[in-house]
Amino acid sequence: MQSDIPKVLHKIGGVPMLTHVMRTAATLAPEQTVIVTGHGAAEVEAAARADTDTALFAHQTEQLGTGHAVRQAQAALEGFEGLGLVLYGDTPFVREETLQNMLDTAAKHDVVVLGFEPADPGRYGRLVVEDGAFTRIVEYKDATENERAIGLCNGGLMACPIPLLFELLADLSDNNAAGEYYLTDIVEGARRRGLSAGIAICSEEETIGINTRAQLAQAEAYFQDHARTAHLEIGVTLEAPDTVFFAQDTVIGRDAVVEPNVVFGPGVTIESGARIRAFSHLEGCHVARGAVVGPYARLRPGAELAEDVRVGNFVEIKNATIDEGAKINHLSYVGDAAVGARSNLGAGTITCNYDGVMKHRTEIGQEAFIGSNTMLVAPVKVGDGALTGSGSVITDDVPADAIALSRAAQTNKPGMARKLFDMLRRKKARLERSMSDKR
Repeated sequence: MQSDIPKVLHKIGGVPMLTHVMRTAATLAPEQTVIVTGHGAAEVEAAARADTDTALFAHQTEQLGTGHAVRQAQAALEGFEGLGLVLYGDTPFVREETLQNMLDTAAKHDVVVLGFEPADPGRYGRLVVEDGAFTRIVEYKDATENERAIGLCNGGLMACPIPLLFELLADLSDNNAAGEYYLTDIVEGARRRGLSAGIAICSEEETIGINTRAQLAQAEAYFQDHARTAHLEIGVTLEAPDTVFFAQDTVIGRDAVVEPNVVFGPGVTIESGARIRAFSHLEGCHVARGAVVGPYARLRPGAELAEDVRVGNFVEIKNATIDEGAKINHLSYVGDAAVGARSNLGAGTITCNYDGVMKHRTEIGQEAFIGSNTMLVAPVKVGDGALTGSGSVITDDVPADAIALSRAAQTNKPGMARKLFDMLRRKKARLERSMSDKR
């Protein structure tokens, strides 16, 4: 990957590829999840813990192959008698239905391998079936020409009862072209014991593995294409689908409309009938039915928009609740705040929430009117029905139904503008003559 970041922490759809795998696996409600780490173990563990607090971790200090990696989980699974699924953190697109298919196939066989038939088998490992029985997996670099002609390829994932899995792993040899312990060799080991091996089939797309930046970009494109199709199929209007970017957990209700060039970061929920206008960026927020956001709006984590709210161009909302029917239509920042129902915030309204050390909260009541270019210096409250004059700096609470004005008195000086401009023009002319003389 040419990166200081561990491979499985590179993001697809706004979350690490490891997170995709973990969330899919979690749909099976496993009794235990063990994550085997290698390079960047501390960073990988931290990312995994951010998504779950139940996973256990094992560390592979030496990179001696996939079989050796899985063996590191043995201590964490001591005494566990159930079925194990082996998944890969850099293969993020396997589906829940495919994992369930592997479990169903495991009811009939001792070892199950995920297989697929790609358009170009390339350098994938091959699944060898002889006389109708699945007998072994051969890595491409160890395969004969006849074996390389096989079209059924190894998807990497496996299912096997945990006690048997570790027995088979103990018998592995590193006598191969790479000098590694291949997890794939457990199929042949099971067959030598007279056990059966089965194959669960999936689509090629589910086995996409990521080892380079180019493959990461291809994986992102694949994810976005499927996310767009999924949202269109449930009744979301995407006016220019190819320009809309989704996160892994984006939720949008039917009859919502998303205009061109919208980006959804992680943690976004858009309810039915809302409209997200062009060139807006949303993350960690909730937009209720009938609300309109944008164009050119930014919703940051903690933004909660109630029904029929209007957030317009060049408005940023962060960690704030905007109640039903409120309007913030132009050039404003509302952070660490609560805005009451049907209130109107004029252009240039700023909640000054940070004093350089601490964040403070602004509270605006119902049906309040905040005049254009008002600075609300938190902590501060504006009561129901109150009004602030344009250009005011509000540092004290404003009672309900009151008008707050806080600005310097205007002073007019007749004729002074002409005198000032004349003086500046003479100064400019002198500078230009001086520069000309120097040339």
